[in-house]
Amino acid sequence: MDSLGGRYYTTEDVGMKPEDLLPIGKETQYVLGLPPDMGGSGDTSPLTGLGVYMGMKAAAVSIWGSDSLSGKTVAMQGFGNVARQTALHLLKENVRLIVTDINEGAIQEARSQGATILSSDEVYDTEADIFSPCALGGILNDDTIPRLKVKLVAGGANNQLLEARHGEALRRRGIVYAPDYIINAGGIIQVACEIDGRDVAQRARAKTEEIYNTTQRVLAISQEQDIRTSEAADSLAEQRLEQARAEGLDHSGK
Repeated sequence: MDSLGGRYYTTEDVGMKPEDLLPIGKETQYVLGLPPDMGGSGDTSPLTGLGVYMGMKAAAVSIWGSDSLSGKTVAMQGFGNVARQTALHLLKENVRLIVTDINEGAIQEARSQGATILSSDEVYDTEADIFSPCALGGILNDDTIPRLKVKLVAGGANNQLLEARHGEALRRRGIVYAPDYIINAGGIIQVACEIDGRDVAQRARAKTEEIYNTTQRVLAISQEQDIRTSEAADSLAEQRLEQARAEGLDHSGK
């Protein structure tokens, strides 16, 4: 880490909590998301869950003409930290939850919140409005996409498309895909705001809420250029990188 001189910072990821970063913090300064009492911003899952929720609402406009999710059914694959945080927002909108997870503790937590529980394989075939992958990647593939009975895919998992072509497979089926790295960016936004240390919590939440607008922009690009949403997201990301290079921004954003 130190050899990169701050060009890369590490933080928590799947299955981790802020306390897991403590040994790393003893070895390098380039670590973010440490517990608040150690100077970090703490758990990133609340903002990641908020971002997924904002992405769902933004995409809902293009499908149902409103960002209200009231009365909708969301099938969540995985009910870990991010999914639970997303579910808190969904339940406030009277959303019906369908959940699958391989962890019995997660199943019990989902059941206590009124979720319908399915097996890992059943979730692909269930009738729902939104499929929300919140476990591991590669689950949108030749086997699963034809089985989906939803209008929208929006979740917190990374690398949901097994291959780039599966974004087109979803589009051909009339299923809107909210690109994963757009809507699950809340946690990364949070730790990025740590770097200059100013009003971290307020800025991170405000920037995470902007995921709503970014998602709508991606969907608009997809429609205007007749390309898959994953391609539109990549194009937007590349434009921002080029702009940053042109402006001579360094890794800290200054």
